[in-house]
Amino acid sequence: MSNAAQIQPVLDRIDADFDNSLERLFALLRIKSISADPAFAGDCRAAADHLAADIATLGFATEVRPTAGHPAIVAKLNGGGAGRPHVLFYGHYDVQPVDPLNLWHRPPFEPAVTDHADGRKIIVARGAEDDKGQLMTFVEACRAWKSVTGSLPVDITIVIEGEEEIGSKNFVPFLEANKNDLKADFALVCDTSMWDPNTPAITTSLRGLVYEEVWIKAANRDLHSGIFGGGAQNPIRVLTRILGGLFDDDGRITIPGFYDGVKDLPPDVLAQWSKLDLTPESFLKPIGLSVPAGEKGRLLIEQISSRPTCDVNGIIGGYTGEGSKTVIPAHASAKISFRLVEGQQPDKIRKAFRDYVTARLPGDCTAEFGDHSSAPAIALDWNMKPLAAARRALTEEWGKETVLMGSGASIPIVADFKRTLGLDTVLVGFGLDDDNIHSPNEKYDLKSFHKGIRSWIRILAAFAV
Repeated sequence: MSNAAQIQPVLDRIDADFDNSLERLFALLRIKSISADPAFAGDCRAAADHLAADIATLGFATEVRPTAGHPAIVAKLNGGGAGRPHVLFYGHYDVQPVDPLNLWHRPPFEPAVTDHADGRKIIVARGAEDDKGQLMTFVEACRAWKSVTGSLPVDITIVIEGEEEIGSKNFVPFLEANKNDLKADFALVCDTSMWDPNTPAITTSLRGLVYEEVWIKAANRDLHSGIFGGGAQNPIRVLTRILGGLFDDDGRITIPGFYDGVKDLPPDVLAQWSKLDLTPESFLKPIGLSVPAGEKGRLLIEQISSRPTCDVNGIIGGYTGEGSKTVIPAHASAKISFRLVEGQQPDKIRKAFRDYVTARLPGDCTAEFGDHSSAPAIALDWNMKPLAAARRALTEEWGKETVLMGSGASIPIVADFKRTLGLDTVLVGFGLDDDNIHSPNEKYDLKSFHKGIRSWIRILAAFAV
């Protein structure tokens, strides 16, 4: 029997066993696997052990492997014969802290299905969406395939880490040390979102990141503005003038060479995005705004997804306490982040920014810089065969055309897979913008969990064709 002919019985199995799928998710959600707090290190280990034991029941050769921090899971199920696609699925079992606890409507590690204000059924718990609910859609799809057919349509390696929420600082060395064991044709990540509750999406691009800090220094101490005002250089004035010059009147970034290598969207993708009708009314009004602040002449969806950006994230300088203190500060600083797109290199952007600042320093001022993080942008080949297969499968399950969307955020692990393992990544997720990830009352729509499992059933079958 072909994979296509087997799909319906497997989908039926998902529907019939959904209550058990939900309880298995709840069992994982009850584990307080907060990676940022050393007090929960034992819970992180318990989550890894729990997941490994569950995945092992599906016939995967499963190990909990140590890292320099929280452990990782590697599970492999091959043996379908030569020529079959081999996919590497990635997820993470660690979760964010729950603070502030008083804003939760129920205990964060006591999952429950409740009613959303608009009538949707939702799963509420820390990790419900990010990323326990998402990764369990894939595990449950594998379970259904094995239960009905005794096998899987493709060879699969599952790797699950426990430090994504704290920057995966020990995971890249883990990838390097285990790369011979993680060979595959391409990777899958289920840690992204849908376009809306009824429209599936594949994230085809991720913006990169450069995060800089700059200190402008002048006098050797804070100065009395009545004595030195008008004669001494003021670092706050210098800094704000430089920052203010980063943008022209059309919202373009003025750093020389900043747009080198930046390409426009393919016409067919731009046409699809235009039809999505993301408007200031729908996107900005809920946060109290109304006017897009990006490059003029660009769609709002381009501004937030596929165009590079610069944002000043914080400024510090002078006296900021209660009352007044008439000083000219000795120094002032700012934190600046750049979101990059394909064609931009983090190192070149960092150097261009520093050169821009240094060239604009007046006499008696110096600049010092500090870099906090960087990651390159990622863009998939629009004609990538696994992407096209996943797109068809999602459209079939949801009954709506799958949106190929860009993400304004960064997911560094995708760049790590490319750099360390040589793998492109297909990003399919079922989260929604109102899931409150990293916030109190995190939730995952029950529909997202149920149809997410069904979607992976169809996607795995599509990969095998």
